[in-house]
Amino acid sequence: MSMFTVASKEFKDGLRNRWLISITAIFTILSIGLTYFGSAVSGTLEVASLSTTIASLASLTVFLVPLIALLVSYDSFVGEQESGTLLLLLTYPLSKPQLLLGKFIGQGAIIALAIFVGFGSCAFILYSQHSDISILYSFAIFIASAVLLGLSFTAIAYLISLSVNEKSKAAGLALITWFLFALVFDLALLAFLVGVEHGISQQGLTKLMMLNPADIFRLVNLAGLDSADVHGSVALAVNSTMSQTSLFSVLAAWIILPLSLSIWLLKKKTL
Repeated sequence: MSMFTVASKEFKDGLRNRWLISITAIFTILSIGLTYFGSAVSGTLEVASLSTTIASLASLTVFLVPLIALLVSYDSFVGEQESGTLLLLLTYPLSKPQLLLGKFIGQGAIIALAIFVGFGSCAFILYSQHSDISILYSFAIFIASAVLLGLSFTAIAYLISLSVNEKSKAAGLALITWFLFALVFDLALLAFLVGVEHGISQQGLTKLMMLNPADIFRLVNLAGLDSADVHGSVALAVNSTMSQTSLFSVLAAWIILPLSLSIWLLKKKTL
């Protein structure tokens, strides 16, 4: 058995459990809905502009993608340990790192494909209306960063799954993790900005935002938009000196570091 055999098994399990179909349907319906109804707040009902669409989708993505990634992956190890299949898998000629990376590839492929189809349909609609090549470029950046965001939370889910011995605890920790990254972090950041007597520099704010992959995703996608479409702490940091390449690198680090720690935990784990 190889790493890619495990990846194939995880992907097929996702199909069997209808994760792929469900996630793709959610992304497609919501992204198309935002494309058509994103301009409703201004009193018109038409295909929204690229700036409005990306801003709306980014706001949706930072809540939805991390939650889905955590729900797909939180029981990857603790669930199989409870059922006894993890011990069975390790009887095959397969190292623990290969097992973990195989699961990561398979579950990551489910999330990546759902994001590509769901948000790609939105790009197709906008391009068919405006025939502007910049739409395809902007959505390529958006989809790539959304995939990296999903993979980072998949890696974080593995850390959770390997840190507990009960599936129910893993589920609780996954929801707490989502709540902290998606909601609490930004509220705490805004409270910090208000509470600091002499304020904080734009560069300092950007560095703080590197502690949250969801905020890195926002910075990648919102930096080039109209200021009217950007709100909250991101609005203060969008003109940071960090390049898009640097932001992508930090987002990739949010995958590599939790994944490396997960491999270390799995190696230490007594089954």
